[in-house]
Amino acid sequence: MGHRDIIVVGASAGGVGALTRLVRSLPRDLPATLLVVLHIGSRNSSLPEILASAGLLPAGFAEDGAPLLYGRILVARPDHHLHLGPEGVRLSRGPRENGTRPAVDPLFRSAARTYGPRVIGVILSGTLGDGTAGLAEIKHHGGATVVQDPEDADYPGMPLSALRNTTVDYRIPVTGMADLLVRLTALPHRPGARPQPGTPIARLRKDDGDLPMEGYDLTAPVALTCPHCGGALAETTVDSLRYFTCHIGHRFAAPDMEEAQFRKLEESLEIALRSLNERAALCRRLAETARKKGHSHSAAHWERAMQEVEERAAMLAGFIQQGWRRPDPGGDEDPAS
Repeated sequence: MGHRDIIVVGASAGGVGALTRLVRSLPRDLPATLLVVLHIGSRNSSLPEILASAGLLPAGFAEDGAPLLYGRILVARPDHHLHLGPEGVRLSRGPRENGTRPAVDPLFRSAARTYGPRVIGVILSGTLGDGTAGLAEIKHHGGATVVQDPEDADYPGMPLSALRNTTVDYRIPVTGMADLLVRLTALPHRPGARPQPGTPIARLRKDDGDLPMEGYDLTAPVALTCPHCGGALAETTVDSLRYFTCHIGHRFAAPDMEEAQFRKLEESLEIALRSLNERAALCRRLAETARKKGHSHSAAHWERAMQEVEERAAMLAGFIQQGWRRPDPGGDEDPAS
């Protein structure tokens, strides 16, 4: 019988510590490939070195076209999504999902659609909702789903989002998760020979083209625009979690959409305040110039304009400083274990 031999892991804030504790307990002869996405954006990252020194498994950044080898850890590169295709690893600089690249959902989604029941999906510490839709895809295609107990996570947002919005097989602290993963790799899922540790699972053909943009249908748009590009958004639902996708391919789970929209709102207000302050400064200079030329009527006009702008800028500054009510878009209760 075949077995589960592809473990995909997603993490964000607090994820380095959780990942370190996880790989520390994994055996050298793990009969699976471990693929990791951490929200590192475009920053330089030493995560492969950290994971390699923490445990017995070698770790490195994923290379486009690389085979999947048992007993190896492949980490998503900065500013690149990590995908799995029919022949192995693919990297892309496709649109950001949930505000980040690399994102967890592209890895989970592509692994589920390509390898189905061979996949084990794991969500660790992080904020907002990245990974939830991908975990639902893994479950839908017959894979196993594992989530770090939110009480064990430094940042429980990602685990809570998964537990609230999709079916999860195992909710467990990181301590003990390695043993669970080893047990899950031994469970049969379909007929087929079990490859030996260290042998390639799949290799990419050299003539494969670029990854196509996926996930957007020209459905009726909702009355919302993309916080990244301003394009119209289409709304879908994955299990019980709402998703918003623009025609460029920027994709947001509801918590990430709320966060991105709020940041755009604050940025817009700050730009407005800056513009008002700059106009007040310009009016002041024009008033000074008019006074020097003896144009008292014109100077008085610019001074009144300056005072008007300063009053409105003070009102806007006070408005911004009041803060905002931020309800949790995912709910307000910890789901039952």
